[in-house]
Amino acid sequence: MDHSPDLPRFGPWQLTTRKWWVLLKTYLDLIKVGIVGFVLCTSAAGYLLAQDPNMPIHTTHFLLFLLATFCFSAGSFALNQYQERDIDALMPRTQNRPLPSGKLSPFLALVLAITGLCLGTFIGLLWVSWWFALMGILTAILYNGAYTLFWKRYWAFGAVPGALPGAMPVVLGFAAQDQIWNIECLYLFVLMFLWQMPHFWALALRYQEDYAKAQVPVLPTVVGEHGTLYHMGLYVFAYAAWAVVSPWFISVWIGYLLVIIPFVAKVVWEFWKFHEDTSNARWLSFFLWTTFSVIVFVMIPVVDKWGALIQSRV
Repeated sequence: MDHSPDLPRFGPWQLTTRKWWVLLKTYLDLIKVGIVGFVLCTSAAGYLLAQDPNMPIHTTHFLLFLLATFCFSAGSFALNQYQERDIDALMPRTQNRPLPSGKLSPFLALVLAITGLCLGTFIGLLWVSWWFALMGILTAILYNGAYTLFWKRYWAFGAVPGALPGAMPVVLGFAAQDQIWNIECLYLFVLMFLWQMPHFWALALRYQEDYAKAQVPVLPTVVGEHGTLYHMGLYVFAYAAWAVVSPWFISVWIGYLLVIIPFVAKVVWEFWKFHEDTSNARWLSFFLWTTFSVIVFVMIPVVDKWGALIQSRV
């Protein structure tokens, strides 16, 4: 039997298994599974913060909420890749994504995207809450409509309003509990909003040549590196300050500050080193620390709230 030189000698079952694994990996790449995981983590934090710790968690409701959130985010990211397949084909960083590489047809990607969004809406309306379904639809409209089609393509500061849908995961968690008008929800929404600009612009600085090839007017290609770092600095310090004032918005033990202040200091320090390094070699360190910090800032109030209950019952 003749075998392709780039494939090992698998039997029929092994080849079938490998084929399904390749299909699964392609789908996970299409939906940007890493970001979907981040969405699930932060939305679950919102859900648990909105939950009264003295009341039992409705496990079925929580799992359906996570499933609907997954469907919304997976569908939205798949639709984004469908919408940006022309841009992705021009950028070396994204040329290997499922659509520009030809691993997946645009029609199938569109079907998967619409299916995900419809399932998220259906599950949300029937088994989670009307508020949740409404916020999920609004998030998709902002991300796939306003940001993907207009703000990103035509405005250097498109990342600023584009941070609105990016900050919505925590709102989805509160909305699932019908507690959208909540001061803790507002605090976490603003925190995630402020985090996104320096996070995205660090990526834009690293790949500004790619964005230039695709004619996407990100900040570095319009105002230059110095101007971008200036605007990044404004949001870094706003983000750090907002994290520090959290006790005014979230009911937490004072020890919360003792935990977050080192992370705040580390993010500011990483930005300073990034600012001073003209080669942009420290972009990844800053990028990762901002991501790690926002997860910590969102999750620690959950640990604080539920940890106090657990200690009281021990």
